[in-house]
Amino acid sequence: MSSATNYQADVLKSIAQATRLKIIDFLRDGERCVCEIFPAIDEEQSNTSRHLAYMQTHGILSRRKDGVKIYYAVKHPEVFEIIDRATAIVRREVAVRSGLING
Repeated sequence: MSSATNYQADVLKSIAQATRLKIIDFLRDGERCVCEIFPAIDEEQSNTSRHLAYMQTHGILSRRKDGVKIYYAVKHPEVFEIIDRATAIVRREVAVRSGLING
């Protein structure tokens, strides 16, 4: 596999996890402090921080420090498009499996 393909896989893995999806969804309205993120997604701060760091390392999030507070934002708006497309696929597949539409 090429390095570009490996990086593509890393980017997709970075968002393909339930806690990370909750974080990204919370950041849809823009930059937020870690102190706001972990209570909003109902996760432990240490677990949330680990996921934030992982996504920042893989280019999904940007990070900014202001005094003692650390702020994160989604670095590329295309991330939301990827998630929205995946959501559309899930909804369609649920409808197909429920017999509501033909697949």
